[in-house]
Amino acid sequence: MPFTFTKCPIEGLWEVHPKVFGDKRGYFFEVYSEKDFKEAGLTMNFVQDNQSSSVQGVLRGLHFQKRHPQGKLVRAVQGRVYDVALDLRKGSATFGKYHGIVLDSEKQNQFYIPEGFAHGFYVLSESAVFAYKCTDFYHPEDEGGIMWNDPTVGIDWKGIAPDIEPVLSEKDTRHPNFEKDGLYFDLNSKWIGS
Repeated sequence: MPFTFTKCPIEGLWEVHPKVFGDKRGYFFEVYSEKDFKEAGLTMNFVQDNQSSSVQGVLRGLHFQKRHPQGKLVRAVQGRVYDVALDLRKGSATFGKYHGIVLDSEKQNQFYIPEGFAHGFYVLSESAVFAYKCTDFYHPEDEGGIMWNDPTVGIDWKGIAPDIEPVLSEKDTRHPNFEKDGLYFDLNSKWIGS
């Protein structure tokens, strides 16, 4: 199999390592194979691919869609990012907990985040190109967000990159907090929050 699938500490999250074939000419690897993912129990259907470019320190998140939740397979095409998924599934044993992975274009590792999670990333390298496959289309009117530095969530962005100052969009500085505002899905990723 050209992939290694590793379960993360939060149910539903997976780190994926493709098998990279390289020599002096360069490298080749499969980014995604429906057959191999299904054999691993990952039966999602992707409908949209997105890509962004960001400079060092850019922090995007924490984002989700409410009535059109998106599962995402994310990776750093170029550079390094700290990628975070926050469990918003009320009733889950890890509700309100997060898991983060450093995605590195040299390692070519990927992170699968199913529906029912908020997602964000922090650029660690001088710049980064970030790509993700989504299980639903982007619906701008359906966007939701949680404050990136919400103390009840406690994501340690600075511990990952103590010498880098976060750079946020105006929108990402105005998201609500997590606990007090009742932002959550049920265990089937159906939106039941405010």
